Amino acid sequence: MKKNTHSGASTNVGSAVKLIFYSSIIGVVSGLGAVVFYYLLKLCTYIFLVKAGDYTPPSINELTGVVSPLQDYLCQQMFTLHTGIHWYLALIPAIGGLIVGFIVYTWAPEAEGHGTDAAIEAFHQHRGIIRPRVPFIKTIASAITIGSGGSAGREGPIAQIGAGFGSYLASRLGLTDKERRIMMTSGIGGGIGSIFRAPLGGALFAIEVLYSETEIEYEAIIPAVIASIVGYSVFASIVGWGALFHTPDFTFNNPLELIVYFTLAGVCVVSGYVYVKVFYGMRDKFFKRISCPPHIKPAIGGLLLGCIALFYPQVLGSGYGWVQLAIYGKMAIGLMLVLALAKILATSFTISSGGSGGVFAPSLVIGAMLGGAFGGIAHQFFPGLVLQPSAYVLVGMAGFFAGVANAPISTLIMVCELTGSYGLLPPLMLVCVTALLFSRGFTIYEKQVPTRIDSPAHRGEFIINVLERLKVRDAISVPGKISTVSETTTLKEIIRLISLSQSSYFPVVNSAGNMTGIFDIHDVRRLLTEEFPAHLVIAKDIAIKEVITVNPDEDLNSVLRKFTLKDLEELPVVNPEDPMKVIDMISRKDLINTYNNAII
Repeated sequence: MKKNTHSGASTNVGSAVKLIFYSSIIGVVSGLGAVVFYYLLKLCTYIFLVKAGDYTPPSINELTGVVSPLQDYLCQQMFTLHTGIHWYLALIPAIGGLIVGFIVYTWAPEAEGHGTDAAIEAFHQHRGIIRPRVPFIKTIASAITIGSGGSAGREGPIAQIGAGFGSYLASRLGLTDKERRIMMTSGIGGGIGSIFRAPLGGALFAIEVLYSETEIEYEAIIPAVIASIVGYSVFASIVGWGALFHTPDFTFNNPLELIVYFTLAGVCVVSGYVYVKVFYGMRDKFFKRISCPPHIKPAIGGLLLGCIALFYPQVLGSGYGWVQLAIYGKMAIGLMLVLALAKILATSFTISSGGSGGVFAPSLVIGAMLGGAFGGIAHQFFPGLVLQPSAYVLVGMAGFFAGVANAPISTLIMVCELTGSYGLLPPLMLVCVTALLFSRGFTIYEKQVPTRIDSPAHRGEFIINVLERLKVRDAISVPGKISTVSETTTLKEIIRLISLSQSSYFPVVNSAGNMTGIFDIHDVRRLLTEEFPAHLVIAKDIAIKEVITVNPDEDLNSVLRKFTLKDLEELPVVNPEDPMKVIDMISRKDLINTYNNAII
């Protein structure tokens, strides 16, 4: 016994070491992939927007929080063509879309759209398998899309980079489908945690975003946390430490203000619904109906985006600089309202047309603009209650994305990490949870499934769990008539009995009523093809002596294994105290009906 105990402990330790080792490797690669993507994105932005488009989007100095540059056209009125913007800026997103369409649809069509959804689909539908080329194509295509002004984010490509390597590593090591899915999920956590410098939020996002209901992939928690910590450490060591956004000292100290925040949650829900409907409506009712090769459609979306950019260049790129300005309270209420709508259209034009990039960053910008405008209006009506209107920028970011992504916990943690501030945690929790409760009917990630039960990745596990809880007596609660046959019954009588019975299997009993064998109708048919005198063959001659039986207290999972062991359709149910006495028969149909009734 001691030897077995030590052996089991050694196995557990070995599994834990391998888990930590594999997750750490995935974290390193995810972190390095995030670094490559980060600098590639900066390069593409410089080439397309700064040099070709003569437009420099505002960026945040991550050490000081200073936003620069701040050109004059940033503060101009709504619906005014900006004098600092050249007409040819409208062509830059179209050129980027044309390049991206050629790259994606030539080498990896699954790299189009927002990559997080592709990773979710791979987890649920494709055994966690992602083609090795996809992360590379996604990285290049997304950098060009965002760098040329496309309204998309970083989380989609980096999720596919991490998930793709996790899938590749698991396949190379010969791991099971379940282990591959776990490694793939840890890759998502490593990528998100590193690129956004949000290790906890990234890990939680990876295990939460897979489902549209309040469900998580709990087996992947530890690998995702390890990969996210390692990825974050690698990325921050190279790019720099600190939070993505800089915030004033926001605080929450008035419970009555929760009423205002609750109202903001309602605004986030309604706006999120519009966002999702426009996003997928643009794809299904507009871009899919355009009669042209798919390679061209991202260019069409880019051109439409460029037309908006002539009036509102704020829609170009990820838009983090504008969020920082909103946090500082330097954007007008009317402009923020218009930008929220413009960003919805810009994101739909970019990604729904087949462009490559994530939806996290655009969602943050939309939520930030809505929150900032709402906070400004609330401050005008309730100046004594809403003392920090810019705080609503952060809460709007979290509430909007939590609603459209069905990921409240990871979103509120990630926003806290992105801003380096936990002072607004109570309103963040209220708005995120409320937004989730009223956003159950829609999601920006259409490949999500409601719960683990609905995922092909876990369907087999769920069936086993249910069957293990059910007993044979549950399947034969109304005992049926047993078609037993005496050992001395002739073949002629057996044929007559079969014609009158609905059973396919017939237990054979002796004079004491004890079962001595069993036969089915196929055994009788085989005899009929041979020339045997019917009165000379009796049931004892036909019966198989080794009978597989079950008892009323046996769980249905073990019964299912017995069915499949010999490919049987029915099994005798025997008395536990006297295994020779048959009390009923159980069929596969009985088992299936009992299972179906249990899950209704």
